[in-house]
Amino acid sequence: MADNAASRIDQGSLSAIFDGNNTINQPVLQCVQVKPIAGQQGGPERFRVVFSDISNFVQSMLASQVNHYVHDGKLRKGVFVRLKSFQTNTVKNKKIIIVLDLEVLEELGECEKIGSPQALDPKTDEVQPQSTTIHTGGFYGNSAQAPQQQQSLPQRKPPSSSSTSHANVYPIEALSPYAHKWTIKARCTNKSDIKTWHNKNGEGKLFSVNLLDESGEIRGTGFNEQCDQLYELFQEGGVYYITSPCRVQMAKKQFTNLNNDYELTFERDTVVEKAEEQNGVPQVRFNFTSIGDLQSVEKDTTIDTIGILKEVGETSQIVSKTTSKPYDKRELTLVDNSNFSVRLTIWGNSATTFDVMPESVIAFKGVKVSDFGGRSLSLLSSGSMTVDPDINEAHKLKGWYDAQGRTDTFSSHATMGASMGAAGGRMDPMKSILQVKEENLGMSENTDYFTTRATIIYIKQDSFAYPACLSADCNKKVIQIDDGTWRCEKCDRSHPKPEYRYIMSINVSDHTGHIYLNCFDDVGRLLLGMSADQLMEMKENDDKAAGDVFQDATCKVWVFKCRAKMDNFQDQQRVRYQVSGATPVNYSTECGKLTEMIKMYSME
Repeated sequence: MADNAASRIDQGSLSAIFDGNNTINQPVLQCVQVKPIAGQQGGPERFRVVFSDISNFVQSMLASQVNHYVHDGKLRKGVFVRLKSFQTNTVKNKKIIIVLDLEVLEELGECEKIGSPQALDPKTDEVQPQSTTIHTGGFYGNSAQAPQQQQSLPQRKPPSSSSTSHANVYPIEALSPYAHKWTIKARCTNKSDIKTWHNKNGEGKLFSVNLLDESGEIRGTGFNEQCDQLYELFQEGGVYYITSPCRVQMAKKQFTNLNNDYELTFERDTVVEKAEEQNGVPQVRFNFTSIGDLQSVEKDTTIDTIGILKEVGETSQIVSKTTSKPYDKRELTLVDNSNFSVRLTIWGNSATTFDVMPESVIAFKGVKVSDFGGRSLSLLSSGSMTVDPDINEAHKLKGWYDAQGRTDTFSSHATMGASMGAAGGRMDPMKSILQVKEENLGMSENTDYFTTRATIIYIKQDSFAYPACLSADCNKKVIQIDDGTWRCEKCDRSHPKPEYRYIMSINVSDHTGHIYLNCFDDVGRLLLGMSADQLMEMKENDDKAAGDVFQDATCKVWVFKCRAKMDNFQDQQRVRYQVSGATPVNYSTECGKLTEMIKMYSME
């Protein structure tokens, strides 16, 4: 096996690649080492790989799109690969290869290192040492030094129809503050509106674009003159050549949703040209998180998600507490085949011009995860949404929804935080209603948590909702004043209308008894299938139809996550049972539980 594999390796190809004399487009090499690279916290995952051609070995770095070969266990020490697309570079005067695409030759198997390859050292007659560092958190174990004279190395282009005037096209992933005289070919996947600022140092304007190629993404920003020159040139979906001088600097993570440590700032002499060939560059790249998995995503994380548009809220306006500026917003409800729903807020022009039909598939790139109300999402200004995208995930989701999702009942992340312990999660014990009462849950100083499976038998229809403030994160009750507006004492602001939110009491029953539970807005939406705003409007226009909504919600079985706590009401103490989450009964899971209970009573 080793002799056969050795005959397939392209000996001497590594030296030829860096000397510019390579005649082998896709060299076959042996992998002799794979190691992860320690990077910045939250930065992209990196792997260092050492390849050998028997004569020499060279350090290499994998582009993120080929990391899956390591994750899948295919790229490991001793295997043989064909490099299908790569770039050459130097880092701290050491030659490296950036691997953009490869093929693991599984038919050659794996074996110990063949031969005694030597390090591919730079020639003594090369120019002065310099650094074209690619930030990897210390690729060779120490930090980058200040750049010296720039070295130009032969480049292996990925297959494309690039014109000869742009022969040395860099991958985005290879850009760093120490790379000079570079050109990238990238697709503009998102372009922001022009924004202006005014402060004590003056005023100005800017815009930004998200740029994508097969190796990664990067954000580019143009200020003032560059804003005027480049804004109309960049169009979403277009492919462009961008040539230095162009500043590469550390990314300001608060302004970008891209997984890149760097960002670009366009300068006066930056050259931006629309590529004649618009193919060969990928479209928008998504890394979807399902709605059901949001409970495992940390607060303030930026993600991509895709879902069916279940509900579209009305446009409303909030006033920023810091700037006192008004902002338009609109809340959408998304569902997916994890049988969870989530509320996603869009802002500004996206909110006011939103005109998408319910039951459409929408893919969102760059949404921020919030723990407000359990789990909710907000589309960042640098994010984007694509309606009915032509991708596999969208087709599968649409097929599921048409087949069964339209009639499914969806769980909410509404108050997940209330039912999860500070240590990362608490399994609340399942209790019958009789057990809740006999065990005096809620009668002590501490709050007691429990889960119960019960049927809704009655919903109080008087005062089922209250008028709430529209300001972000407020939700306090507002009072209508003489001029017809609604005033919030907490925010010291008035609004043209309130947002009604559920605060209702339901009576539930199981085989042991019945009990009253209190529900807030997110649980109310789940139980009644509509917002309190919609139900209040229905009640005003058609009281019978509103009554039917309440009636339809009864006689349904739910699994309620609850907390019990002593409360004072009109100088009397009582236990208050608050619902922190509700899910439809999973009959498969419940049958499994009953089976386990039956086994406990089985006789030997």
